[in-house]
Amino acid sequence: MKKELKSTNDTIFEQIKEIDENGNEFWGARKLSKILEYSEFRHFLPVVDRAKEACKNSQYNIADHFEDYLEMVAIGSGAERKMESVKLSRFACYLIVQNADPSKEVVAQGQTYFAIQTRLQEIKQMDDYNRLSTEDEKRLFLRDELKKHNLQLAEAAKNAGVIKPLDYAIFQNHGYMGLYGGLGAKDIHAKKGLKKSQQILDHMGSTELAANLFRATQTEEKLLRDNVKGKTTANKTHFEVGKKVRKTIQELGGTMPENLPVEGSIKKIENSEKKKIATPKKKEE
Repeated sequence: MKKELKSTNDTIFEQIKEIDENGNEFWGARKLSKILEYSEFRHFLPVVDRAKEACKNSQYNIADHFEDYLEMVAIGSGAERKMESVKLSRFACYLIVQNADPSKEVVAQGQTYFAIQTRLQEIKQMDDYNRLSTEDEKRLFLRDELKKHNLQLAEAAKNAGVIKPLDYAIFQNHGYMGLYGGLGAKDIHAKKGLKKSQQILDHMGSTELAANLFRATQTEEKLLRDNVKGKTTANKTHFEVGKKVRKTIQELGGTMPENLPVEGSIKKIENSEKKKIATPKKKEE
């Protein structure tokens, strides 16, 4: 077993991640319990049990995500000792932070972090997405997903108190500022050389669309999960989630969204696909 090299930009959750002899990433439950501010491991075990139950209810195999093992634990003066623990997958960590004490700030940070990372893996593993072979097909797929989740985000924002169109525009702008390093919609337009009439989302490539999809889905979940109330708090939530997605991109060595290339209008691709569907195939002679 070996530890993975860490960047100075890594979150506290990435810093305790390890890689096993088969190249699989995992987190030791004892180290995670300390990060999540549980004074004793025995107090953390009920959280692990609830996470296992959630795993089972989600139709996943518990053994694929929770594995008993001996974890090396520091006991003082630089010495370590093997102690009974649980080897956790990223999905297991996600379930754990969802079942941990929500009053702790670090738990809230973990919920956002592991939700984004898990969502990233889900998209990479989606059968429908992986069957797509061209960039145009991926753009159409992700744009459609984003449209759907933006509607759900709007509903979640409405429940939080973001009612008027102007308020919602401000709310959306906070999400962009978090994800784009302080740039709002107008700034993004200017940086990417887009005309005022051109929609930002219509000129994004698949990578940038995916980043915005993470932002939308995780903000929606956090607004609902934390029962956020009030425009100011909702705006702050959207900004913080966008910022966390940006940090995740940075940790993965990706290009910041404002520096990704501008693509041709997705509407042209949509029209092309409609024509293909509308044009009947010629019968073979």
